[in-house]
Amino acid sequence: MGHMLTISNNGTSVDAYLSGPAGEPRGGLIVIHEVWGLVDHTRAVADRFAAEGYLVLAPDLLSGTGMTPELATELQSTLFDPEQRSKAQPKLREVMAPLHAPDFAERTMASLQACFEHLHALPELGGRVAVTGFCFGGTYSFSLATREPRLRAAAPFYGHADLPLEQLRNIGCPVLAFYGEKDAALVDRLPWLERLMDEAGVDFTPVVYPGTGHAFFNDTNDWTYDGVASEDAWQRTLGFLAKNLAS
Repeated sequence: MGHMLTISNNGTSVDAYLSGPAGEPRGGLIVIHEVWGLVDHTRAVADRFAAEGYLVLAPDLLSGTGMTPELATELQSTLFDPEQRSKAQPKLREVMAPLHAPDFAERTMASLQACFEHLHALPELGGRVAVTGFCFGGTYSFSLATREPRLRAAAPFYGHADLPLEQLRNIGCPVLAFYGEKDAALVDRLPWLERLMDEAGVDFTPVVYPGTGHAFFNDTNDWTYDGVASEDAWQRTLGFLAKNLAS
């Protein structure tokens, strides 16, 4: 349904998957992948949004880190299996090491900014651009919202928002955030985040799904996927986008 292209802006280039609707787009959407990189699942999610009328860019933010689709499949199948998790963790730490490099976050934000500028400049979108993302992508959805005042909406899925108040105050768009109840690392801190978002004046709506954990939306992960929560989050996201990307 879509195709790869290279987005360039202000000295930054990033490869991205572009998927669009058959007719006039309802708006632009950046879809940020999980920590597994731009795998087929992310492309499928982009295509689903495109089928709903959105022009979607899903950037490849982990190329060059060693995270290949084959390795992603291997790690995902073992990391969530209690009996094999210990075997997967050393390899995951090795592959994730580049993400902790001092300049990785800034390079990633520059790539996301390039994607935003590409969509925002398209006349048919009229500046109507939103972001969503999962895990790694959920975290960077929060970050892009703090950096880009022209963003219309942000819908992070199980992302971290360990950001200071002064950065959260830069968020000018509504945020609809999704969590699984068993994802303690995020849910335990959610009351703190809600207080901080309120103090920052952010329109922040968290949704927590009982009985689910991290990655509940990923239907390629048999260990984590929850069909009921996934469908509810999908419908909520579509409503959220329709409301905030309306002309």
